[in-house]
Amino acid sequence: MTDEETREPCRLYLITPPRFEPRAFADTLKMALDAGDVACLQLRLKGENEAPPEADAIRGATEILMPLAQARDVAFLINDRPDLAAELGADGTHIGQTDTSYAEARKLVGPDRIVGVTCHNSRHLAMEAGEAGADYVAFGAFYKTDTKEPISMADPDILTWWSEMFTVPCVAIGGITPDNAAPLVRAGADFLAVSSGVWAHEAGPAAAVRALNRVMIEESNVR
Repeated sequence: MTDEETREPCRLYLITPPRFEPRAFADTLKMALDAGDVACLQLRLKGENEAPPEADAIRGATEILMPLAQARDVAFLINDRPDLAAELGADGTHIGQTDTSYAEARKLVGPDRIVGVTCHNSRHLAMEAGEAGADYVAFGAFYKTDTKEPISMADPDILTWWSEMFTVPCVAIGGITPDNAAPLVRAGADFLAVSSGVWAHEAGPAAAVRALNRVMIEESNVR
């Protein structure tokens, strides 16, 4: 159990674009990470037609981007591939409901790395993941997104319910931008997972990170 007084302020959880050239993207990433508080960076690559990325593409991107994140005390997570997270020394992994099971992911990365689990809009899936030992549960999508076709749409009430009942952190994901983030922070999100809302922001990624940080600080103080 927890309460509002002991809950930490909401923080930013960055997700990479699905396709990019790692060396070219590195400078953009550095500007974003240096613009404000970022808790973690998830490497989420997609191949053509949403196909799973090649393992070597994940290795190549990790080799370039992970040191930039870790040098700034930003946790580096690899999407869908706990085996590569363990192999490459990442800080953890994020898994969906159709990926590796939580138990297998934990076995692969060990007890000290992060394992987060997508729970869509399901309280049942979230409770299962939390009881199993997940380091966070992710709910969404809260808004329409161009990054991927959402499997489910979630209501902010699920964040309030979770934050009032459980100490395991919750992540809000799906179409989040500086303009629509406030209700999710007020509802109880511990982290806002943002991809195109940062990388495609009209004023640039650094401006988006600054704007999201402002929203999270302001709304965390009033929730």
